[in-house]
Amino acid sequence: MAATDIARQVGEGCRTVPLAGHVGFDSLPDQLVNKSVSQGFCFNILCVGETGLGKSTLMDTLFNTKFEGEPATHTQPGVQLRSNTYDLQESNVGLKLTIVSTVGFGDQINKEDSYKPIVEFIDAQFEAYLQEELKIRRVLHAYHDSRIHACLYFIAPTGHSLKSLDLVTMKKLDSKVNIIPIIAKSDAISKSELTKFKIKITSELVSNGVQIYQFPTDDESVAEINGTMNAHLPFAVIGSTEELKIGNKMMKARQYPWGTVQVENEAHCDFVKLREMLIRVNMEDLREQTHSRHYELYRRCKLEEMGFQDTDPDSKPFSLQETYEAKRNEFLGELQKKEEEMRQMFVQRVKEKEAELKEAEKELHEKFDRLKKLHQDEKKKLEDKKKSLDDEVNAFKQRKTAAELLQSQSSQAGGSQTLKRDKEKKNNPWLCTE
Repeated sequence: MAATDIARQVGEGCRTVPLAGHVGFDSLPDQLVNKSVSQGFCFNILCVGETGLGKSTLMDTLFNTKFEGEPATHTQPGVQLRSNTYDLQESNVGLKLTIVSTVGFGDQINKEDSYKPIVEFIDAQFEAYLQEELKIRRVLHAYHDSRIHACLYFIAPTGHSLKSLDLVTMKKLDSKVNIIPIIAKSDAISKSELTKFKIKITSELVSNGVQIYQFPTDDESVAEINGTMNAHLPFAVIGSTEELKIGNKMMKARQYPWGTVQVENEAHCDFVKLREMLIRVNMEDLREQTHSRHYELYRRCKLEEMGFQDTDPDSKPFSLQETYEAKRNEFLGELQKKEEEMRQMFVQRVKEKEAELKEAEKELHEKFDRLKKLHQDEKKKLEDKKKSLDDEVNAFKQRKTAAELLQSQSSQAGGSQTLKRDKEKKNNPWLCTE
């Protein structure tokens, strides 16, 4: 019997039985609370919005502290995500808070791909968690979960409608993260304009099929307040870390020439509503939705891409081992096929290379023979020329010797005639007189 069938039978055979007395497992919630408090919690917020909408100021106001960070400029060549993690402590509860800001979002002339770095960052966090989950030795209890639990999308207070950049970005993100839209610096427009702006934003989100995070109403303890707050979305907020004395109290506010805007006054803005919903009421639901909805969707798509399925073509349950074996055999088959293709390709290339080398060798031999013949012809010509020159030299020497001999003979003949003449003159003095 398969393990899945056994597990199904165990689940179907569950019965309810009464207890005769106190056992003690009713303390499990307390045990869980104590364990969670000792381990601490993590919460990751992604702030998406154009530069200058007060994202950093709002984070400082929400958590009543001053987070260190460099101010962003409008000169970024592209969108960059900057992540900072802080350890916060309130009473005996520790919170590891990560704030991710989108530096340079909306500052480029071409904003077509501004959402891509954000989507890639969210997917990278899902992928890191999935890789940790798939390890043989997992340490999820000590793993720092960097998945984004809430995305605060800051909308510029134009008072008209959403920008196309906002609609495209939220549409790309709604299946990956819990989006909470907020109107930043809402004190820049009047109350009547703000009301119309909220209605316009809600209408555009619905007409474009953008799914924003809805505060849960299935829990009776928070159903009423969450249902009321869902009607106030998007929240119109103001941030300020400056405290002013109003009456007898020091309160966070913004001072203007025409008056004072109080951050925590619900008649002035929705900051209190945002803090209540994000931190005090629904923080755990945001964490749970991230894991059970968005991460599960990413995990399912990723495993399906890898070939894993819950059922076979006959709609029968598929065990992980069977799926692994099938994928392994498929992979080995593809590997052998590729190996054979590579081997054939290698043999073909070797043959082609051998043919090229033989052709090159043949050309070299032909060239060598031509050069050898040319060398022999040149050598023969030089030898013939040398022989001709030698013959000419010999002939010249012979002519020279003959000329010298002739000259010497002539000289000797001329001398003897002169002596004879002188002798004759001496013997015959009349010849001298004549």
